[in-house]
Amino acid sequence: MGKIIAKRRHPIRKSQVAELIESLNEEIGASAELFTAKTIEVLETGTQLHIYLVDKEPLLLEKDGVLFPSLKGALARPFPERRIVVDMGAVSFVINGADIMRPGVKSVSPDVKAGRPVQIVDERHGKPLALGIALFDAEDLMAQEKGKVIKTFHHVGDEIWTVEL
Repeated sequence: MGKIIAKRRHPIRKSQVAELIESLNEEIGASAELFTAKTIEVLETGTQLHIYLVDKEPLLLEKDGVLFPSLKGALARPFPERRIVVDMGAVSFVINGADIMRPGVKSVSPDVKAGRPVQIVDERHGKPLALGIALFDAEDLMAQEKGKVIKTFHHVGDEIWTVEL
């Protein structure tokens, strides 16, 4: 993905906010309430990616029709759902955008589903390092012995993280 340039931003209607939170609720459950606010704006970028500003911060993103907290959203408003915990040896690779390989995975929350977004956190502090798409359901992921298990699409310092508002 090339550099993301903010083309236009505007607030969304209250009815759209309710739909947005409902969509987020389908992905992360009750923790979706953490992302409610009086004003939510959409940032148009000219790409397939939609960024939602919650209280003027880019806390949600929609990619390929799926709404999920952005990495800044996961850091600002931590939620326990859809977590992949990686060992500390994998951290330096993950923060540079590497995909997640099975040997680096310590644990997986049971709500992880193949083809759905997940947050990748470190084992020591539990801080989100990246977001990715799971290639396996939780049980199947832990049954793997080697190979790629998460395709990373958003990490600290990438074009989504550094988008200029």
